[in-house]
Amino acid sequence: MGTEFLKIKECDEAIDIIQKLFDENLKAESEEVSVDEAYGRILFEDVYSKMDFPPFDKALKDGFAIISSDSFGASEESPNTLEVIDFLEAGATTDKKVEKGKCIEISTGAAMPEGADAVVMVEYAEKMDGKVNLLTTATPSQEVAKKGSDIGESKLILEKGDFLNPGKIGVLLSQGFETIEVYKKPSVGILSSGNEITLQGERLEYGKIYDVNGGMIKNDAISCGSDAHFLGVMRDNYDEVKEKIEESLKEVDILFCSGGTSAGLGDVLKHVLDELGEVYVHGISVQPGKPTIVGVIDGKIVMGLPGNPVSALMIFNAFVAEPLTKLAGIDKDFELNVVKGKITKRIHSQVGRMQYQLVKVDGDNIQPIFKDSGAIFSLSTADGYVKILKLVELVDEGEEVEVYLFS
Repeated sequence: MGTEFLKIKECDEAIDIIQKLFDENLKAESEEVSVDEAYGRILFEDVYSKMDFPPFDKALKDGFAIISSDSFGASEESPNTLEVIDFLEAGATTDKKVEKGKCIEISTGAAMPEGADAVVMVEYAEKMDGKVNLLTTATPSQEVAKKGSDIGESKLILEKGDFLNPGKIGVLLSQGFETIEVYKKPSVGILSSGNEITLQGERLEYGKIYDVNGGMIKNDAISCGSDAHFLGVMRDNYDEVKEKIEESLKEVDILFCSGGTSAGLGDVLKHVLDELGEVYVHGISVQPGKPTIVGVIDGKIVMGLPGNPVSALMIFNAFVAEPLTKLAGIDKDFELNVVKGKITKRIHSQVGRMQYQLVKVDGDNIQPIFKDSGAIFSLSTADGYVKILKLVELVDEGEEVEVYLFS
């Protein structure tokens, strides 16, 4: 059985309920992916090195691999002369050993030959007729990267929760990893509802509107690390809504239904959730987005978002983004996604419920965007929103406020 129709939850209570439903019904899972396809994914476990890197002593510069003591005292005025016995390119090997009075010409990245302990750069050497004049003194290990100097074998190289950027993927490739365990992206579906909704590409009849929320919420869910898909439109009909939800939950673990949540004829989602599962939230003390529904069907979360685009986006960011991001393995501190500034115009708020006010950030100036929740173009200029507590009736011009950024 569900809760009483529109039994309003306070914002903090709703946040706690939604997080608890995520924790109780959805478990973070892993999957193995090719390292070549791992960019942007989140590591599911700590990763340790398979070998020393570099795996051998290697030359850092083009020059001559020598015994460092053979260069002692060398200068441009009084060079030391050595016999050149071989040449080593990167990837090549030699069976010749560097001995006193001898050296091997070497390229950057080549393995140091046996016996040599330093490299004299070509800029400080003169080669002629199988010999080389050293024009400077070299110290032991000069221009040599020692085996394991970057990372030793069996050392921690990446940590669980790391975002796999190009540099971290480079580390995996250097160790010979072909596959890696990453967080499996939460499976999310988005349905739009309403008899007035028309899909892009279809003829727009009088009184109809194009669907906005389907693509908008899908991309917001993707930005939270999920594998999200728009699953179509359902009409305000009980049987159609029920069938579409049952069908969609075969494909996804989290389902967002946009529209059909307000009290009135179009409100069928709450009754479908009551029949198929349980309703935990039906109404939040917030403006906009009061008629939000949250339920669970067979261990899968179903959330009814308001039909107005601004309301839908605000509710998603305020109540869903954090638990969804956490489920995806992304360690994000949402408190850091807040900036402060002074409001440039007075804001009047309805006492009794939290108000989310869209704003634009211009340096230290916070500009309110005064448009209704169906005004989609306000979203193109908004940087985030300000929370106005339910007992606050007025935020005066010049007051300092906190802005919760959409980005």
